[in-house]
Order: sequence, then C-alpha cells, then structure tokens
Amino acid sequence: QVQLVDSGGGLVQAGGSLRLSCAVSGRASRNYDMGWFRQAPGKEREFVAAKSWSGGNTIYLDSVKGRFTISRDNAKNTIYLEMNDLKPEDTAVYYCAAGQIVGGRLGYLEHWGQGTLVTVSS
Repeated sequence: QVQLVDSGGGLVQAGGSLRLSCAVSGRASRNYDMGWFRQAPGKEREFVAAKSWSGGNTIYLDSVKGRFTISRDNAKNTIYLEMNDLKPEDTAVYYCAAGQIVGGRLGYLEHWGQGTLVTVSS
C-alpha cells in the first residue's frame, strides 16, 4: 500500500516563499510520475505541477511558471514544490499525487496525500 504524506504548508505574506514536501512510503506497483494539485476555497481542484519518474519531463500550470519549481529525490522517495513570489491567489490546500503524465497533465491518479494548507496574506 502506497502512502503519501504532505507537509510544509503555512501562512506567508505575499512575495514570500514556502517549500512543500511529499514523502512516499510503501510498496509501489510501478514507478510513478508525481505531482501537485491545489484546491482553493469554493473552487475545483486544479493541477499545479508534475515531474516524471525519470525527471526528464516537467510540466506546470501557466500561472505558476517561473515561480514554482517541482523536484524529486527518488532515493529519498520524496517530492518537493518550491514556491516563490507567492500571491494571495495561491492560497489553497495543496495535495501531492502519484500517477502518469498524459496530455500535458498528471492523470491516471492512483494515490493522494492528505493535503497541506498554504495561506498567502496580502
């Protein structure tokens, strides 16, 4: 059973930075592409970023390009989301997920983290 545990959220002022982590444990049936989604209050969950197992393919939501960086350390079974120049509209619960990159997004989602809250004050 694969488990994902998100951490690193918090309250930050606009223009600040946070780094989210997602620790992966358990026995996986295959090598997963990994990514992050977020859900703001009253809105649907949206894709934010993903990186392939090999690290050779990285994709981002347009509004976070140049500000967010996704990385993964397969030896530590951990993925990260470095978020810089945060804006109030980035406020959301952030979830890591395991799946497969397809059609420019992370799909075929099989596992989710529990979520970590990021609040950006203006």
